[in-house]
This record gives sequence, structure tokens and C-alpha cells, in this order.
Amino acid sequence: MDADVLVVGAGPAGLAVAACLRRRGVDVLVVDQGSAVGDSWRARYDRLHLHTPRVQSALPGLPIPRRFGQWVAKDDVAAYLRLYADHHGIAPRFGVQVRRLERDGDDWKAETDGAPLQSRQVVLASGYNREPVLPSWPGLDTFPGIVLHASAYSSPAPFRGKDVLVVGAGNTGAEIAADLAEAGAGSVRLAVRTPPNVIPRQVGPIPTTLLGITLDFSPAWLTDPLNGLLQRRVVGDLTQYGLPAASRGVVAQMRATGVTPTIDVGLVRELRAGRVTPVAALTRFDDGAAVLADGTRLTPDVVLAATGYSPALVPIVGHLGVLDARGRPVHHGRRTAPSAPGLRFVGLSNPLKGLLLQIRLDARAAASAIVAEVRRGA
Repeated sequence: MDADVLVVGAGPAGLAVAACLRRRGVDVLVVDQGSAVGDSWRARYDRLHLHTPRVQSALPGLPIPRRFGQWVAKDDVAAYLRLYADHHGIAPRFGVQVRRLERDGDDWKAETDGAPLQSRQVVLASGYNREPVLPSWPGLDTFPGIVLHASAYSSPAPFRGKDVLVVGAGNTGAEIAADLAEAGAGSVRLAVRTPPNVIPRQVGPIPTTLLGITLDFSPAWLTDPLNGLLQRRVVGDLTQYGLPAASRGVVAQMRATGVTPTIDVGLVRELRAGRVTPVAALTRFDDGAAVLADGTRLTPDVVLAATGYSPALVPIVGHLGVLDARGRPVHHGRRTAPSAPGLRFVGLSNPLKGLLLQIRLDARAAASAIVAEVRRGA
């Protein structure tokens, strides 16, 4: 037995669970395929800051330092995670990629590229945004320009003077489009497949995500009219700048499609200034041109795909009956699936209240449940 509990992933979720377990005296092993705490945050684009305020984003047992400001920059998130691991005495084992989890009697066996790992319990905390998803657009091989996933974007400097088509109007696509426009890209078009609900980052001094903590539990019929009023008053009507209106309100859209609202950190200003132009969804490439859903043909220098990520859980646990049709966990935090006792997921949802706050709640709940099971020999 390598540990009572194996935690897969040394990001915020894995560290939070490990900290909660260590404080309760549980033997825990954290493994990660990377090379250091905070690696994935340091690799993100330069402009990125948390969309939830510092007080809403701390992990259990250690506040985020005030010196990092209200909206914590991505490098400061990485620094905080290093502080957090040191504070709680967590020393992850890096360079370990878990390929598959299997039941082994009453315990678990994790298959890796090296020796398998044995544990009584497993927490999968490998990250909601683990693997970039790049669509297989028909005719892509005919396009002479550059096609990049947003995960490869770091700053607008290489794109100054370029004609860029950003695909995807979620938080990443909207922020990158604004970043490019502000820094002097030749032109920036934003291809929209699912029209987003755009909301302000804060209303006066109050962060919007603090106001929205209850949205995960509220009925859409009650909250979406209020959300709509806030959007109209603060953001305004963006259809006049070419951005299609969302077909559902914030809560209804999230529950139906999993699409969270787009928090404005510059897009609205660039739309109003005409420096970002919304266009129809990209459907294919043909003879070197990008063809949109309305038949428009564009010849951008760069196509930057902000088309999301996958948690890549199917190869690891797809055979255990714990994932839904989209490959996401059916249960989170405290609960386990009947088909997989002792297996839990933390940090693999995308709630309206903010992922880091959800991690804080789920890590504590998972640790409490695990402690109870370990102590009774489950």
C-alpha cells in the first residue's frame, strides 16, 4: 500500500484535498504529471487574472496574501500554490501520469508509466482544463495561415499587424480578442457559435461572482430576469455591435449547455470601439479560406481557437460508470458512485460560484468523508 489516499493532480484541487487530509492525520500521496507546483498556471497567457476576487479564491487553511491584490494575476496564483504546498508540508511526486484506475479487491490500483500505485481511496483532481480541444475542421489542411489553440497563446506581441480570427466567445476567447485589439493586431474577428451571456466583473466595488454565489442553487425562472436586468443596465445591448444575444439567461444556459457567462475584462470596450468584430461560427476551410456558418469567406493570417479543454477522464475511469455523456464526473466532493466506492472527484466541475470556491467546499467535504471511511477501515 503506497498510501491511504492517492490524490491525482497537484493543482489547486489536489493540494486542497491533501491539506485537509494531512490536518486530520491521514496518509496521502499526491502525484502529478508535471514538474513543479504551479506549472500549469505559469504557462497561461500573460494577461490572465482570476475572475473571482482574492477573498473568494483562497484554498482551505491559508489566505491568499493581500499583496497579490483583489484580482490575482496568474503568476501570483502559481506563487500562492507554492506557498500553500510548503505551508501544509505537501511534497507531490512529479513526473507520474496515471493512465487507468482499477479496483483491486477493496482497494485501488493506479496504472502509471512506471510501477502501479496502491491505495485505499483515490481523489481525482487532475483539472477541469487538462487537455486542449482543437476541432477537426474540414479542409484545415488547405489553410496556409497559422492555427493555434488558445493554450499556446501567451501575449499579443507576435500578432501585431496581423489579421486574427479568434474562435470562441467564452472567457478565454473574449479576453484574448480584447488583448489582441488593445495591442495593435491588424484586425480581430470573434467567431461566435454559442452567443454568451456577458456580465461585468464587478458592480461598483462589489465583484459579480460574490453576488452570484447562490446562483448554483437558485431556479432560473427567479434569477435570470434579475441577471438580465443587471446585464442591460451595466453591459448594455451588445447586439448593436454585432454580438448575438444569448438564447437563454445565465443560469438556464449554464444548466442546459454547461456554458458559463463571459465576464467582461475588456471585450465590451473593444466591441464599442469597433476593434473587435463578431462574426458567425467557423465551420470549415476551403481552398485556403475560413468559411463561416453564414457563408462568409475570410482569409485571416491566424486562427486562434479558444475552443475549450477536456478533463481527459475517459481513458482513466471511463470503464467505471462514473462519467456522464460529456465525459464529466457524475458525482463530486463527498459523494462516490456506487460502482466505484472510495473514488472521488474534486475540481472537475465549472460552477457559477467560481471553481476555486467550489474546490474549497468540495475538498473539505471529501476529506471529512474519507477520514470517516479510513477510520472505520472502509
